[in-house]
Amino acid sequence: MNDLGELKQFAVAHARAQRLGDHARLLSRMHTDDGDAAGSWVAEWSRAGAELEKAGRLLDAAGHYNMARFPFVDGPARQAALERCVSCFGRWAGEHGIEQLELELGGGRVRCWTSGLSPTARQPLLLVCGGIVSIKEQWAPALPMLRRLGVAGVAVEMPGVGENTLGYHEDSWRMLPDLLDALAGQADVEQAYALALSFSGHLALRAAVSDRRIRGVVTVGAPVTEFFSDSSWQARLPRLTVDTLAHLAGAKTAELSRVLAPMALTRAQLASLDIPVAYTASERDEIIPAGEVRLLRETVRNLDVVTHDDVHGSPRHVAETRLWGALSVLRMRGSGGPRYLLLAAALRLMRARARFASSTRRSPS
Repeated sequence: MNDLGELKQFAVAHARAQRLGDHARLLSRMHTDDGDAAGSWVAEWSRAGAELEKAGRLLDAAGHYNMARFPFVDGPARQAALERCVSCFGRWAGEHGIEQLELELGGGRVRCWTSGLSPTARQPLLLVCGGIVSIKEQWAPALPMLRRLGVAGVAVEMPGVGENTLGYHEDSWRMLPDLLDALAGQADVEQAYALALSFSGHLALRAAVSDRRIRGVVTVGAPVTEFFSDSSWQARLPRLTVDTLAHLAGAKTAELSRVLAPMALTRAQLASLDIPVAYTASERDEIIPAGEVRLLRETVRNLDVVTHDDVHGSPRHVAETRLWGALSVLRMRGSGGPRYLLLAAALRLMRARARFASSTRRSPS
């Protein structure tokens, strides 16, 4: 059973990312994470999901079922929520040109949502992946937009997350090269980019060290080295993060430091990267040490960092992060033109409004 206070705290960023406008009201109803009775985490999210599903609002329903299974499946109730999430999203996806793909990679089953794959008109590939608590259905709605950016898209989960049956360990990064191999006939995998959020950003950076097909990495709040090597930092992590990592790794929490230590990227590995890396950092990140960005600045040759006064994942800057991520991918590809200029103008306007709102709040009445 998860700590309900932590669940509510960390759910906000994911609810906002999915534009679930009723999340505050639903969170106020929940008083336990025990089972699926009324007032429980799973029950309240699932009930809202069922109402939306009945009303035909399939994407919103999928988002609520996603939150019901958050942060990971720990029993029948969350498993049922995950299955209903995937089902609703699948029905919505079929109406929006998004297709499902199932692959056997590295001894496990990896299910993906895809857009723009074609054996006859292979486009550059953008891999989209969330972190340790977010499933592919949370990020796959962006796939239709990627077609307009001139890339094929694949939304995939980290090992151990959602429907991905691979284990999470020091070689988990190999999933990404294996995925490129599997898609070589349907996309231009020699021009692959990764929009990899949080912990999947670490996997993408490690994969890029060894696989030159990955031409750029965009990430938000990714651990790099200190997170994995500093046991004193790990001791201060939220319980939800520790429990989720232990679940993915198939390890006891007492063993987690030993499991994580080999995942730390070395300075030499980071210095070997000759690709653009775009990183969104949060100044009050309670999960990722501040030293990670300092290390990246010292080692990565082509680094673009944007920093927000926010907690992990910058939940108060979701829209800005989306725009900045899209622009970063276009810059990495060397793409300009009207679409780039339009997105850049939208980002400048959004930031100007945020600065104005901030200055207004600070002004004396």
